[in-house]
Amino acid sequence: MKLQQLRYIWEVAHHDLNVSATAQSLYTSQPGISKQIRLLEDELGVEVFARSGKHLTSITPAGEDILKLAGEVLKQVATIKAVAQEHSDPRKGSISIATTHTQARYVLPPVIKQFIDNFPEVSLHMNQGTPMQISEMASEGEVDFAIATEALELFGNLVMMPCYRWNRSVIVPRDHPLAQPSALTLENLANFPIVTYVFGFTGRSKLDDAFSSKELTPKVVFTATDADVIKTYVRLGLGVGIIASMAYDPIIDKDLVAVDAQHLFQSSTTKIGFRRGTFLRKFMYDFIQLFAPHLTPEVVDKCLKHQNKAEIDEIFKDIELPVH
Repeated sequence: MKLQQLRYIWEVAHHDLNVSATAQSLYTSQPGISKQIRLLEDELGVEVFARSGKHLTSITPAGEDILKLAGEVLKQVATIKAVAQEHSDPRKGSISIATTHTQARYVLPPVIKQFIDNFPEVSLHMNQGTPMQISEMASEGEVDFAIATEALELFGNLVMMPCYRWNRSVIVPRDHPLAQPSALTLENLANFPIVTYVFGFTGRSKLDDAFSSKELTPKVVFTATDADVIKTYVRLGLGVGIIASMAYDPIIDKDLVAVDAQHLFQSSTTKIGFRRGTFLRKFMYDFIQLFAPHLTPEVVDKCLKHQNKAEIDEIFKDIELPVH
């Protein structure tokens, strides 16, 4: 059994069983991958993949178990390499982040600029997606860090640490009836068509909870994952926008009015999460602290010693989180 064979079956499984696409991503040949997979299956005495002719059609039950273990082995190999590099060249390496558009567009830019200034030889890779996609990437070890508000708690193998609190603003054209703060109530808001985030995205659950508590049914006519898209459709007159307050730019969005809605909705907390067992290099600790200054290396290490969310929450009960 070779590490290369384990990598091949892992990559094929994560390329929708497309051996050709896997070969392209690994810069190798399709026949070479197929041959190594067959050699591994012959050695193990079971098939990892079911086939129809020359095509892989599914992962066998034995293959599911083997792939899970192969993933763990490959992650341990990556950890060994990271440990070696930390000792040989501590200022070189890479960080991969998965996050939402709101974080990538409005919160992370100054953090990333400062990080790159501090560590010019560390490459940084950003992936955007829904909170569920982001959490899955971190849980599977495909990225180092997930930064999101929703879904992280669904994955028990993630260490999650609170970074900051935030709330929402209602955005409307300047001549809109809700442009005056005194007019902004949940009852008034429910009378207008609403443009906001998709369900399960950027704290949307808090919005739904607020209306439900008043037995109101909001007229959500359009949803998007991108605050800039939401603002575009508000400008087109499609409805009243509800976005994260940090996503309103008083210069770029000067044609719109942002009315603070923190009295209507509970605040949300953005967290940073990483897979338990991840070897954190020094520059990774530095990135975490740049993003959330209260997450010092000592605090992060303390979180690593705890196994569940309740114990980690206890660490932060007396820490006042910053507000964005």
